[in-house]
Amino acid sequence: MKLAEILALILLTSSSLGARQNPPQNSTPASADYSGMYSFLQEGEFVQITVEDAGRVTGFVSRYGDSESDRGAFLDQFFKQGKLDGTKLTFTTDTVHGVWYEFTGTIDRGPGKTPADEAYYIVKGTLKEYRTDANKKVTSTSHEVQFKSFPHDM
Repeated sequence: MKLAEILALILLTSSSLGARQNPPQNSTPASADYSGMYSFLQEGEFVQITVEDAGRVTGFVSRYGDSESDRGAFLDQFFKQGKLDGTKLTFTTDTVHGVWYEFTGTIDRGPGKTPADEAYYIVKGTLKEYRTDANKKVTSTSHEVQFKSFPHDM
C-alpha cells in the first residue's frame, strides 16, 4: 500500500468512527414552525408570533380597545422584546393607550393533527396586563391563558 492510500484509509476510518460516536439527535420541530397567528383574549383578537434567528421573537397583539377613548377600535401592540428558548416563550408589548402586556409561558404541540388545523400549537402561561390611569398610577392583573394557533393556510 502506498502512503497516500494508508492516509486516505485512516481518514475514512476516523471520520466514520466519529459519526458513530455522535449519533443524530432526535428531530424536534424547528422553532420557526411556531411562527403564526394565535387566538388572544376575546373572539376576533389575536397575537402574531414570528420566531427569528437565535430565538428572537417579534410580533404584535391585535385587540379591541376597552377604554372610553378607544372602545371597539382595533389596536395593535408590537412586541418591545420577545424570546423563545426551547419551548419557553416570553414577550412584552409596547404601551398603547396606557396598556401593555407581559407574557411568560411555553409553546408546544396542541391537539390539532396538522398545521392546517386549529390548535396545532398551544401557547400557555401567565399574561400580565398593566394599565396606567390618568394619575399615572400603574395597576396590574395576571391571567392564566391558553392561546390556540390558527390554521396555517389562512
